[in-house]
Amino acid sequence: MADYAFGNPEIVEEEVDILIIGGGMAACGAAVEIVQWADSDMKIKLVDKAAMSRSGAVAQGLSAINTYMGENDPSDYVRMVRTDLMGIIREDLVYDVGRHVDSSVHLFEEWGLPVWKQPGDEGKKLTEGGKPVRSGKWQIMINGESYKWIVAEAAKKALGMENIQERVFIVKMVNDKNDPERVAGAIGFSVREHKLFVYKFKACLLVCGGAVNVFRPRSVGEGTGRAWYPVWNAGSTYAMAAEAGAELTMMENRFVPTRFKDGYGPVGAWFLLFKAKAQNGAGEDYQTKNADMLKQHNYGNHAKGHVMGTCLRNHLMMHEMREGRGPILMDTPTALAKLAETMTPKEIKHLEAEAWEDFLDMTIGQCGVWAGENIEPDKEMSELMPTEPYLLGSHAGCAGIWVSGPTDLPGVPKDWSWGYRGMTTVKGLFTGGDGVGASGHKFSSGSFTEGRIAAKSMVQFVRDNKDWKPELATPVSELVEEIYRPVKTYLEHKDYTTAEDVNPHYITPKMLQFRLQKIMDEYVAGVSTWYQTNARMLSIAERKLQMLKEDSLKMRAKDLHELLRAWENYHRIIAAEAHMRHIQFREETRYPGYYYRADFLDLDDDNWRVFVNSKYNKASGEWTFRKVPYVQLIK
Repeated sequence: MADYAFGNPEIVEEEVDILIIGGGMAACGAAVEIVQWADSDMKIKLVDKAAMSRSGAVAQGLSAINTYMGENDPSDYVRMVRTDLMGIIREDLVYDVGRHVDSSVHLFEEWGLPVWKQPGDEGKKLTEGGKPVRSGKWQIMINGESYKWIVAEAAKKALGMENIQERVFIVKMVNDKNDPERVAGAIGFSVREHKLFVYKFKACLLVCGGAVNVFRPRSVGEGTGRAWYPVWNAGSTYAMAAEAGAELTMMENRFVPTRFKDGYGPVGAWFLLFKAKAQNGAGEDYQTKNADMLKQHNYGNHAKGHVMGTCLRNHLMMHEMREGRGPILMDTPTALAKLAETMTPKEIKHLEAEAWEDFLDMTIGQCGVWAGENIEPDKEMSELMPTEPYLLGSHAGCAGIWVSGPTDLPGVPKDWSWGYRGMTTVKGLFTGGDGVGASGHKFSSGSFTEGRIAAKSMVQFVRDNKDWKPELATPVSELVEEIYRPVKTYLEHKDYTTAEDVNPHYITPKMLQFRLQKIMDEYVAGVSTWYQTNARMLSIAERKLQMLKEDSLKMRAKDLHELLRAWENYHRIIAAEAHMRHIQFREETRYPGYYYRADFLDLDDDNWRVFVNSKYNKASGEWTFRKVPYVQLIK
């Protein structure tokens, strides 16, 4: 503890060929794939902030794999994603995932993941012609409590535990001394010991997930900390990439999932598998009732897929609530009763077990809410509520980083591919999963697949740069000083007051996070304004975020846990600023139901059916923007 008290952690330096940062599905996909292509003398390292067995969005488990082609065509998959994301996606990236994703799902089943099969096919694997139970056109049902555990075990076995460093939080990318357009290293700290790790590399896969707790959550008081997406996703992917100079894309997009109120339990299986319907407080089907609303503001222009876009479903629901016709209720009793009409008592019991397992597999907190409120879903309806916003690129959202796409698809613009699939605009820096922008609906299987694709690209990149030696642009001593600044701030000033949490010289990470969430909630279209904002509100957010960035330099860390929280907050602020500035730049409401520019409510295809890309200059703090034309590849 003495060394820590003086801000002198043990420094561990290591040079590798390829560094994988993260432990979620994309990281596991890369770990499994890379060993099949890497040369025998290549050194590969994976560093995870937590433990791989329960890292990432799949940590608690899942009840379905949401992206599996099967009998479907990848072109139809592109059309679905394009419809859901209001007509602007990188179709090359989406198609590439679609044509490769099934092989990933086959691996999961081979490793032991139970996939539900239709009657008569129970003993057949998918590769043997077994037909899965679908909960929708693209989804297949699984027994997935141990989904991540199974996938992580395969990744560990492939890469070897000697090449995996768990519980180390990478917080900064370091550019190359001789080429500022290139990454050469990364630095972070152990969340268990007073050690700081410095890695040099030729290529890096940055896959730390999306961003949660950027906005003030609906759950407060007893429920503080409850979120739909994993709370440890701190926007690190976006923040570290932006600071390294990578071009971001579509960061104005966010996902606002509609979930069971308070527990955030999933609704997809209830809608798709159990055929439940939602209604307003008066018992009306609000989607049918409000269908004509989609013609207003041209919102219906892109509602041409086989299902209505997710944001548009939100839009119709929010209208009912704003008009005072809430609450929105899921009619679970009618759905289960209707299914039971053609079932035996044994089949009914099995159905009820599946209904509960849908939550026990992935959102056990929902079961806790129902139990605590004496709700039996077969007897009583449950409320639905849109959540606070999340920034992500793998679910029904497309925020992220501009990456190089495949080179073998016809009609793809040349500037969409610079030779290494999955590489950002910074040389040597690759990403996947939530990190890839403009291409949502990858989910768990697609994120894993993107990790596999990036792995092959990184191996090729390292081969092509075999003689290149990384040199850090910033001395290690300066990096250490910056990372341990919250520790030094605490130690210097902790005795100034008798109550260590109240001090004019520093702010606790928890308090700073509350400030960030309040700014984003009230000015950048959070729940308190019904997801509405305008130019004036965004200009206030811009000023307040600038002050918050200044205050973030005064965060304290009294222990390693607070040091973790301090750096997560720093990443969240950068991600939040990117999101705010993108909304500020795009003068239209592209995603009604996710957010509204109240001063530009129309959907404007003539001027804004484009990708919005940005670059952040860390030295000056300035953002620059450009429009990139959307190109439709699949009719």
